[in-house]
Amino acid sequence: MQPQLTKLLSLSGLAAALLAISAQASAEQVQAPSFSAEPCCQLCPEAHDASRYTTRYQQNFTTLVQAQGDWLFRTREDLRTEFDTTPAGYRRLQQLHDAFKAKGVELVVVYQPTRGLVNRNMLKPADKAAFNYAKALQNYQAMLGRFSKMGYTVPDLSPLTNEQLAAADQGKDFYFRGDQHWTPYGAERAAKIVADSVHKMAAFADVPKREFESHKSGRMGKTGTLHNVAGQLCGTSYAVQYMDQFVTEPKGESGSGDLFGDSGNPQITLVGTSHSGKNYNFSGFLEQYIGADVLNVAFPGGGLEGSMIQYLGSEDFQKNPPKILIWEFSPLYRLDQETIWRQMLALIDNGCEGKPAQLSANTALKPGKNELMVNGRNGVIKDLTNGRHQLDIQFEDKSVKTLQATLWYLNGRHEDLKIEKPETADTDGRFAFELREDEDWAAQTLLAVEVQGPESGSQKVAATLCKRN
Repeated sequence: MQPQLTKLLSLSGLAAALLAISAQASAEQVQAPSFSAEPCCQLCPEAHDASRYTTRYQQNFTTLVQAQGDWLFRTREDLRTEFDTTPAGYRRLQQLHDAFKAKGVELVVVYQPTRGLVNRNMLKPADKAAFNYAKALQNYQAMLGRFSKMGYTVPDLSPLTNEQLAAADQGKDFYFRGDQHWTPYGAERAAKIVADSVHKMAAFADVPKREFESHKSGRMGKTGTLHNVAGQLCGTSYAVQYMDQFVTEPKGESGSGDLFGDSGNPQITLVGTSHSGKNYNFSGFLEQYIGADVLNVAFPGGGLEGSMIQYLGSEDFQKNPPKILIWEFSPLYRLDQETIWRQMLALIDNGCEGKPAQLSANTALKPGKNELMVNGRNGVIKDLTNGRHQLDIQFEDKSVKTLQATLWYLNGRHEDLKIEKPETADTDGRFAFELREDEDWAAQTLLAVEVQGPESGSQKVAATLCKRN
């Protein structure tokens, strides 16, 4: 028993010593640990060098500018001062308006103000001073005026520029800190102005009215595209920005399961970019402030033309065209891309559907180039001038998203044409487009059409050349 007693006494002494030390420490003033923090994620020198933006995706962000906190801007897009297109672009915009007008459809153009125009106060003092805000705003408003002069309804979003939020509205910025998309709060502010313009349209008088209300549905986390590119160039990472999300529902009809209630087919359709996607609830806010159903056919990754082309080729548009078509896009998209206009104008006319064929083909394509149509195969050359004709090509495989073709002309000239539909599009395997008419192409006479076949196997295709209406 003696060894055990000695051990217990030893432990008791140790405990007493520890208690004494603890008492002494609590008697003295304990200093809290201190930390020092450096600002996160300042841009590296490579981010200021345009040659470092090597991929096609990165080149949409040349060059990044560090602003306050973790705000980033793009020199070319966000801080642009010019808003314009070429004479050919304006001519096509006018043709598009007139083609829709002939079909009884009025177009509303939602031309977004840039992040620089809206959030210039987030720039650092030197960059804010270097950005010619007055010139940018004047040119932006001039572009809105040009759209309006062509006959489009054009909501003036310039009151949203030079944003200065009240203390109670902090965290409700129009744009995300490190992303090119507007926030749900930005989408809502834009929707209010668009709705005011729609209410003034004569076409709105016959649109069935309906009351909607929006409410918060949760939170979304946004990993910014600008932040992502900065990370690729500099090896840095940024915090996810969280923002309220919203959902819009008909008043008193929550959970009814009836998408359009008693209003039948909606008379207002929204086409556009990923800004019109469900994350930002732009279409919902439009319904709330317009007071009518809005069919939203926009999808992410569609760019300027993706959702428009998909919608124009749909049964919805061809059989039940809307009274009002709202087209949302940003100034970063070029408006003189001929291939885009050729498709839109042909599809408003529903391609060659129901029109007499000037040439036609129905065959199976093999790998490599395939001769699809020839003018004069029977010894008679038809007057197939570009300015009066369009092509309608339908692949049996509806998942085909790319058409590569070569169009040959009587004088030996040719056009290599490539049409790519977005990966995110619900394609139908159809490619309808007008023959080329820019510069001196309108007078060219078509001789033959070649189409690139599949990499292996065969691929059935039907094609029709017809006159335009």
